[in-house]
Amino acid sequence: MSESPVSEQPCPVPEAQQPLSLYRELVESWFFRWPCQGDASLGRFLLASWLGVLPISLLVATGSVPLRHDLPRLAVAAAVATLVVPLLLLVRQWLGWTTVLQRLLAERVEYEESGWYDGQVWEKPLAWREQDWLVASHQVRPILGRLQRAIALAAVLLLGGASLCQAL
Repeated sequence: MSESPVSEQPCPVPEAQQPLSLYRELVESWFFRWPCQGDASLGRFLLASWLGVLPISLLVATGSVPLRHDLPRLAVAAAVATLVVPLLLLVRQWLGWTTVLQRLLAERVEYEESGWYDGQVWEKPLAWREQDWLVASHQVRPILGRLQRAIALAAVLLLGGASLCQAL
């Protein structure tokens, strides 16, 4: 059992389902750690994912007969199509961090003792709620803000690139 903020109040929630444990799990995860390390780190990982998929997109774009003979349009179309991958990665990260935020801010924790069919609800004591609120406010919300800015930037680049493809 994990160490609780209030030692006299036993926690029936399995450690893996406690909000702070879920938060720690995301922070330690290779994938979900990207936005924790700042904007520059997040940008590097997204750029690496974009560059990693770009050759595949270029290869797929060469299958288009009109684009095959127009190299600038082919390159722009492949680059724009490749933006979908970082955007999907950002959405997945945003969903994971949003779930943790909701569990941290909730007054009650829903959990399963042994399976999906025996759901229980435990009301957090005040000390747990305060600690969870602090983590949510000072750790998770800045991460979500970073992710929202990155999603907005990726969406703008995708729409701008699609407009550029139409203009060419």
